[in-house]
Amino acid sequence: MSHHRIRALVRLLAIAGGIAALALGGGAWAADPADGQAVYKSQCSICHTVAPGRNSIGPTLFGVVGRKTGSAPGFHYSPANIRANITWEPATLDKYIETPRAVVPGTIMTYSGVKDATKRADLIAYLETLR
Repeated sequence: MSHHRIRALVRLLAIAGGIAALALGGGAWAADPADGQAVYKSQCSICHTVAPGRNSIGPTLFGVVGRKTGSAPGFHYSPANIRANITWEPATLDKYIETPRAVVPGTIMTYSGVKDATKRADLIAYLETLR
C-alpha cells in the first residue's frame, strides 16, 4: 500500500472514531452516574433533595431532566425561573449548572456553578437516573 493511501486510511479512521464518539454521547468518555451522585452530595444536596415531591430550599431534583422550569409542584419559584420556559434537557442543564445566572437571569439560586465539564456531565448522568 502506498504512503498516500496509508495516510488517507489513517485520516478516515480518525474521522470515523470522532463520529462514533459523538454518536455515543458527544465526548470521548462516558459520564458516570455514581461520580455524579458524589457531585450531587457535595454540591447540590445542601439545597436540593432527590426525593419525589419533596422540596427543600430548592426544588426536588427528582425528575428534573425533561421538566420545565418553574414546574415542580409545591415549590415557590422566582418570577425569572417561571418565565424562563426552559425544558431541562442535558445540554441546557450543562449550561445552567455551569453558570446558573447566565441561563436564567434573575434566578434566586445563589450557587455560582460547577466549572468542571466532567463533573457536570457526571452530575447530569446521575440526574437522568432519577425518574
